[in-house]
Amino acid sequence: MTALVLAATTALTAPAFAGNSGDYLAARQAQVSGDYDAAVYYYVRALGDDPKNPQLLEGAALSQLSSGALDRAVPIAERMERNAIDSQIARAILAAHEFQTDQYDAIMARVAENRGVGPLVDGLMVAWAQLGQGDMGAALKSFDQVATTKGLRGFALYHKAMALAMVGDYEASESIYSDESAGPLQMTRRGAMARIEVLSQLDRNIEALRLLDALFGKDLDPGLTKMRSNLVAGEVLPFTHVTRITDGVAEIFYSVAAALKGEASNDYTLIYSRVAENLRKDHIDALLLSAELLEDMGRPELATRAYRQVPRDNPAFHAAELGRAEALRASGRPDAALEVLDQLAESHPDMPIVHTTRGDLLRSMNRLVDAITAYDTAISLYDKDDRSQWFVLYVRGISHERLDHWPEAEADFRAALKFNPEHPRVLNYLGYSLVEKQEKLEEALSMIERAAEARPDSGFILDSLGWALYRLGRYDEAVSHMERASELMPVDPIVTDHLGDVFWAVGRFLEAEFQWQRALSFDPDTKDAERIRRKLEVGLDAVLAEEGSEPLKVAQESSNGG
Repeated sequence: MTALVLAATTALTAPAFAGNSGDYLAARQAQVSGDYDAAVYYYVRALGDDPKNPQLLEGAALSQLSSGALDRAVPIAERMERNAIDSQIARAILAAHEFQTDQYDAIMARVAENRGVGPLVDGLMVAWAQLGQGDMGAALKSFDQVATTKGLRGFALYHKAMALAMVGDYEASESIYSDESAGPLQMTRRGAMARIEVLSQLDRNIEALRLLDALFGKDLDPGLTKMRSNLVAGEVLPFTHVTRITDGVAEIFYSVAAALKGEASNDYTLIYSRVAENLRKDHIDALLLSAELLEDMGRPELATRAYRQVPRDNPAFHAAELGRAEALRASGRPDAALEVLDQLAESHPDMPIVHTTRGDLLRSMNRLVDAITAYDTAISLYDKDDRSQWFVLYVRGISHERLDHWPEAEADFRAALKFNPEHPRVLNYLGYSLVEKQEKLEEALSMIERAAEARPDSGFILDSLGWALYRLGRYDEAVSHMERASELMPVDPIVTDHLGDVFWAVGRFLEAEFQWQRALSFDPDTKDAERIRRKLEVGLDAVLAEEGSEPLKVAQESSNGG
């Protein structure tokens, strides 16, 4: 995998264009920002003036592939190869095209002449090409050869097992899956489902059902639910994971993309997921991965386009629609996102995640009453003792708290803690809310201290801890926690305002006024802006007196037993 990451770095950091072309600069900027349609337009214009320029050709090929149009990238890659321009991107495009057109001899020659994609990909491509030529013996030997490479044994044997299943040798396929020396071949969702299908083909539905339950538990998505129902009914599951040679090759590129995610840049990882989805149009996992990468790259409109390609009758449709709604929200279209979720709630009414996601969107739109209704529906769909409902209780509690429905909010937070007793976010939110209401302060402090122990680098939690100590009159103890919170969140107006109050409480008046001024500079319209301005005019003691609150000195004396 290291070699692939190094190749990624080489491929995407070509030297600067030596020419004077505005079209090239526009193309490069569009490519960097992920606007691949615009990048293609400008690269094609620039190529009109310099048709053999390597950088322009690679940029155009990469942009076409990244937009999902492998077919339009092929002519560009072919031109690059004719001009002896060495490019890993072009080689990947041409290799995919050769598999699509059954050019197995060309694949074999490409790898033999060191014109392949990379060490991992090349060995497996050879094996699948040999299988395409009808030479199963040679293919199995090639899979075994890749398996001797350090770190690739499980990957190679997974492909070998799928190849055997594709040709109907389910016994041999299962012998690989069940061999503990091969490693956990079913650790991924796709690997697990492939083995379950193999077991079903061997009339071993009971074992397949046992494996499914052991790996996935009770919380099943629609695809796994359907698979389980069919197994319970005694049906023989068809082997669907690889039915043709291009399916196997698509699995290579998808697996590499999944492994690269988080290791290499998103734009480089996207190359592999795009190749996978072009090799197999129904590879929904590859399509969803491409969409996720595009979201991470800040291209919600392209992500939306990818999500919309998932058919309505596909078991992953709900996942795609949830992703599309998030992409629409990220692109500043919350009403369109809500429309997607409204329709999904009608078509998938029994899925808690749909109603929870809809509630989260409504909460972000400040439609808190509607959000609570959505959360109510989600909670009603859980089994009474299902621990996973803690999150829905937590976010419903937040909605109640923001509506000043404190009894309901506190009940939800405490119910969430019953299911997830030490979750720092719940402990912190409930503890901080109690501190703000000046209720049960000792319990609140205990909660926040436990949250801070679990998340010592969370500025929000350390702010809560410092503020709880301040409310308890333990000003000296509050200082270090509030200073650390300010370091972690240096431009947060609330944390900065709190730091000013703590400084004032310990007699550091000039520093307090400085922090209050900083808080206003970060957000002049913060909800406490008028209170901060009043503190700057007359001091915190006078403001507390005007509000009828307990004076700082009395609180200090009380904390010391005075």
